[in-house]
Amino acid sequence: MNKQRLATNTYKKIALMGYFSLLIFMPLWLIVLSPSESLSTSTSLLLFTLPLLFPLKGLLQSNPFTYAWSNFIVLIYFLHSLTTLWVLPADRIWAILELVFASAMFFGATYYAKFRGQELGLSIRKKKDK
Repeated sequence: MNKQRLATNTYKKIALMGYFSLLIFMPLWLIVLSPSESLSTSTSLLLFTLPLLFPLKGLLQSNPFTYAWSNFIVLIYFLHSLTTLWVLPADRIWAILELVFASAMFFGATYYAKFRGQELGLSIRKKKDK
């Protein structure tokens, strides 16, 4: 196995670790560890778990395009964790964990999409000069 393929697999594992950690952690945090007084259980599940389910199939199939666009979804969790860090000092540890998981997914997915796309010969087309 060459060096780039090893790096690609490493980034894929990092992305999946971050993804599945968020998928397990978010409902656990919002329903069990620190339930919200203002949001119901079903609303918490809908808002914080459903978006993570959209890229599941493509991530499991190792589709580099899915890894790339799933970064847009993970931005929700960046914003949530940073807002929670600022506003709720009591939930600081949970927000830090969410930030770590979201960062791992973002970092891993970005580099997996880049390297796997290069291996497959995919690229962003450049505009032709007139």
